[in-house]
Amino acid sequence: MGCTFSGLNALYDSVNGGGDVWINENRFRIVRQLGEGGFAYVFLVKEISSESGVGAGSGGLAKKVKDPSHLSDDGTYAMKKVLIQNNEQLELVREEIRVSSLFNHPNLLPLLGHAIIAVKATQERSWNHEAYLLFPVHLDGTLMDNSKAMKDKKEFFSTSDVLQIFRQRILSQLCAGLEHMHGLDPPYAHNDVKPGNVLLTHRKGQPPLAILMDFGSSRPARRQIRSRSEALQLQEWASEHCSASFRAPELWDCPSHADIDERTDVWSLGCTLYAIMYGVSPFEYALGESGGSLQLAIVNAQIKWPAAGPKPPYPEALHQFVTWMLQPQGTVRPRIDDIIIHVDKLIAKYSE
Repeated sequence: MGCTFSGLNALYDSVNGGGDVWINENRFRIVRQLGEGGFAYVFLVKEISSESGVGAGSGGLAKKVKDPSHLSDDGTYAMKKVLIQNNEQLELVREEIRVSSLFNHPNLLPLLGHAIIAVKATQERSWNHEAYLLFPVHLDGTLMDNSKAMKDKKEFFSTSDVLQIFRQRILSQLCAGLEHMHGLDPPYAHNDVKPGNVLLTHRKGQPPLAILMDFGSSRPARRQIRSRSEALQLQEWASEHCSASFRAPELWDCPSHADIDERTDVWSLGCTLYAIMYGVSPFEYALGESGGSLQLAIVNAQIKWPAAGPKPPYPEALHQFVTWMLQPQGTVRPRIDDIIIHVDKLIAKYSE
C-alpha cells in the first residue's frame, strides 16, 4: 500500500468539527476521541456504506482486507490522525506505514488502510499534511492500564499470576509477534516494547489476546557501529524514538565499535515483566533520588527491588529471571526462545 495524496482517498468532511473521513475510498464517521499524544490523536470511527449508511460489515473495507479476522463485527475501528509539520515528520509517517505493512501476525496490530493529505497552513494551523491510519479497535486497554490499576489499589499479582500473565499475554503472544519481526530478512526490532504498547483484548472462554502496537520506532534490528559519529547518531535517534525507562543500555551509551541486534527488545521485555510485578519500570527510582540519573542506572543495570510487594514476596528465582533479561551487555543477553524455555520451567515449579 502506498501513501495516498489528493483525490477521493484523501477527501474528508468537517475536519475541525468531527465529520467523516475517507481512507482508501472507504468512508468512516468519527464517533469519539480515544486518546492523544504529541501531534497524534486516536479516534473511534465507524465505517459507513454509501448504500445503507452506518452498519456492521456494510462498507467496502471487507473487500480490501486480506485477513477477515481483522474486520470489525460492528464496523468500528481505531483511526490515528497525525498532524505533520515538516518533511522530516512526513518521512517518519511514511516509514511507519511502510514498516507496518511488512508484518502479518495475529499479535502485531495490522494497518488496515491509510491516507496522507496536503493541507494549507494558516495562522491557526501550522501543519502542512495530515495522515490517517486505520487499525482494528481494542477497547479493553493496555497492559499498562492493568498494571496501573493494580498499583493504584496497592495490590500485587501473585508469583503464579505474574508467570501466567507473562506466559499467556506476553511470551506466548507478544514474543510470537516479536519473533515474527525478528525473523524477517532483514530482522526488525520494535525498539519501544513497554506495557503501554501492549493491547489486551478479553475474549469469552479464551485467554486474553495480547497485541503489540505502535511501529513508529521499528527499524532493521542489526546495525554495525564503526565510528563515534555513528554511535552518537544512534543515541540521538534512540532518544527521540525509544521510551527512556525501557531503553536498552546500548541505545543510551553506544560504543564506537558495536554490533546492535534485536536483543534491545529483550531488555525492554525484562523491564515490562518488572513493571507487571511492581507497577513501574526497574530504573524509575533514579528519577526520584537527589542527583539520581536514569541513564547511569540503566547503563550499569542498577536494579532495585521495592521493599513493598506481594505477601508472600516474589521468590528470588523470579528476580534472577528478570536480572537475566536485563544484562547490560547485549551480546550476552538471552534471546526470546531462551526466555520461553526458562519461563516454562518457572511456571511448572511455582504452579505445583
